[in-house]
Order: sequence, then C-alpha cells, then structure tokens
Amino acid sequence: MFKKLLSLLGVALALGAVPASAETVRVPVLVPITGFLSLEGKSQRNGALLAFDSAPLGIAAKPEVFDTATSPEVAVNAMERALSKGGVVAMVAPMLGTQMLALLPLAEEYQVPLLTVSGTAKITELGNPWVFRFFPGDAVVKTAQARYVSEELGAKRPALITQTTAYGQSGRSHLSEKLGAAGAPPVFDEAIAVTVKDMLPVLTKAMAAEPDVLVLHLHSGPTALLIRQARSMGIKLPIVAGSAMHQPATAALLEPPELAGVCAESGSSPISARTKQIAGFNTRYRAKFGADPDAFALGQYDATRMMLDALAAGADTPDKMRAALSNARYVGLAMTYRSDGKGNMAHDAVILCYDGRSRVPEVVKRYVNVSNLD
Repeated sequence: MFKKLLSLLGVALALGAVPASAETVRVPVLVPITGFLSLEGKSQRNGALLAFDSAPLGIAAKPEVFDTATSPEVAVNAMERALSKGGVVAMVAPMLGTQMLALLPLAEEYQVPLLTVSGTAKITELGNPWVFRFFPGDAVVKTAQARYVSEELGAKRPALITQTTAYGQSGRSHLSEKLGAAGAPPVFDEAIAVTVKDMLPVLTKAMAAEPDVLVLHLHSGPTALLIRQARSMGIKLPIVAGSAMHQPATAALLEPPELAGVCAESGSSPISARTKQIAGFNTRYRAKFGADPDAFALGQYDATRMMLDALAAGADTPDKMRAALSNARYVGLAMTYRSDGKGNMAHDAVILCYDGRSRVPEVVKRYVNVSNLD
C-alpha cells in the first residue's frame, strides 16, 4: 500500500493534477494471442487484464482485447478499429517487434501512448514520443546475458543461436557486440526461422565449432524444442537462453532433468520471488487464469497499473498520459520504472537458473540500472 501511495503521488506531482472524476475510459489491449507468439501474448494480455481488476477508486476503465496474431497488417487493422470508436487515452500494444514497428507511425499520427513489453531495441530508437516499453529492452537484458556468460560462467567460446524475426535479430546484434567486448566472441552464429522443427542440423554445426556454452535468443516454442533436442543428443553444455525460457509455460514443455544447466535472462521471475507483494500477485493471477505468471505478465501489469494510477491523478487525455509516463517515477512490483527520455521504462535484469529437479528457477544474479540512469 505504501508503494502504491508513493507511485500515485509521483504521478500526481508530475502532472500537477488532482484525481480524475469517475468515468469510463476505453483501453484497447492489442496482443498476439494466436500464432507462434501465443504463449507470450497471452501472458501479456493476462497481466493487463489483472491490473484492471484493481484499478484506483473512482476510475472506471474498460479493457477491450484485440488479437493481433503475428502479422503487422493484422496489428495495424486492430489499432485502427480500436481508435475508430474514440475515447482512447492509451493502449496496450503487442510485444512482437515487427508489429510494434508497424504501429509506431499510427501512434504518432493519432497521438496515443502505446504501452508494451516488446524487447526489440529499435522501437525506442526512432524518436517516437508515444511508445513506452515496460520490459527491459535488448540493450539491458542482452548486456546481462552476455555478462553472465563471460563473467560468471567464464565462457570464452559461446555458440550463438537466434531467431530470424526482428526480435531475434535485435537480440543477436546486442549479444554479438557484448560478447565480443567481453573477450568471448561467438565461435558459431546462426539464425533459424520459427518454423524450424528439426534442430539437429543447427546443433550439429554449432557443436562442430567446439563451444563451451550455448547462448540462445529464440521464441518460446523453439527454445524448448532446441533444449530438448540438445539434451537428447547428449549435449551437456550450459545453456543461457533468452527471456522466453523464463516462462513457466516454456518450462512446462520440458522435463526437469532436461532443464539442468539451463539459465535465462529476464526482467523478473514472479514464481521465484519471495516478497509478499509478488506472492499476492501470483495468487491473484493463478486464481483468475489458472496458470503461473511470468515476467511479461508482471511487466504489463505494472505498465497498466502505472497508466491507471496516472489516469486517477488526472491524465485523462492522451497528451497528459504521455507527459505522466514520460516524467513520473513509478514503483512497480517487478522494479522501479522511469523513462530514459526514449520511452525505455525498465532498466533492471535478472539471470535465473534451473537445478534439474524442478521447473521453478532460482534467481542467481541481479543487474540493477544497467542503463546507468542518473
């Protein structure tokens, strides 16, 4: 409760406003709940919806869910349909990088804030003042992943396997640069399509380079598939994966012994948390959705709660909302959020690892303020 009051006070001070009167506000929730990103997209949707269940007193906010699948065109059409009804102060935007890049011009044209947990670096590098990212971007989590590989594992010969999507190539760029700077340039570097089901060819080529660790930046399904096939091939190297691996839904695709020696980067790991606040979030999430939450759900929950608190403090127009999100410091459940001037709101990362006996990972390393904000 104290953190919530601090958060609301910070937003109110940033706006110079008093609480808004009771009214119904439309908040479209554009997320990929079908297609290859469905696991991640459903988590994003669930986090947003859970936030509306605890909206501040006096605020009647109505979420409207639109499935963006995995096509930029579908996302654009969904956004145009959502905006055609009017009365939108902000919207939850899809986490798929290609869709976010397609929506940015519309956000600027219609001047509406987009709240996302997309990790694709480029979305906040185009000078668009209407995008706000509440999951640490690749510049943050890939730095943490590369540092863990080089500093904690002492690896010198990583094999890098990424996805051919915009998300995959964004992560690849940062990982390659950070690993090289740490004195551990990849000895193998290949991207695969999300449609690839047989990981034997890429794993065979990777192992021929004699790596000392496998570094992954793949979506959820391909991550689980590659790990399963690597273990079935007898590959016992440590695996340090991207944030898709931290999801309980991804871990559920693997047996605990297959997870031994597997680590992942993430913004948080709700199921690993020990605080009462996170425990309460987990309980409410499980009761509503019958599943365990992940960092995408928690990040979107925090984003939506910040938006709702700003609305309660008077940000009842898109421009006021943009100002609130740009200037306030918000104490969320996963971390404290504040914009770096580009819309990057999240600046902490964690590394979590599985012990081979359970699908619940342990947070083994925290990296705070990776962005080095003042």
